[in-house]
Amino acid sequence: MPQLLVRNVPLDVVQELKRRATEHGRSAEAELRQILEDTLRPGRTGFRERAAKLREETRGRILTDSTILIRQDRDER
Repeated sequence: MPQLLVRNVPLDVVQELKRRATEHGRSAEAELRQILEDTLRPGRTGFRERAAKLREETRGRILTDSTILIRQDRDER
C-alpha cells in the first residue's frame, strides 16, 4: 500500500490529531487514515459512526412524538 509523508505540520495540529486518536482509541496514524478516508470518501462513512455523531449532537434534547406535532399542526388549521 502506498505511503504519504507530510512535512511542516504545525505542532497544534499534531497535538489535536493525537488527542482525537486517543479519544477514538486509535494510533495517530490510524486516526489520520480515518480522517483522510472520511474526507475523501464521504459516502463510505459507516452508518454506526454517523449515528453515534448524531446521538452526540442531539444528547439532552427533549424529543416529542411526531404524531403529537402533526396533530397540533392540523388542529391549528
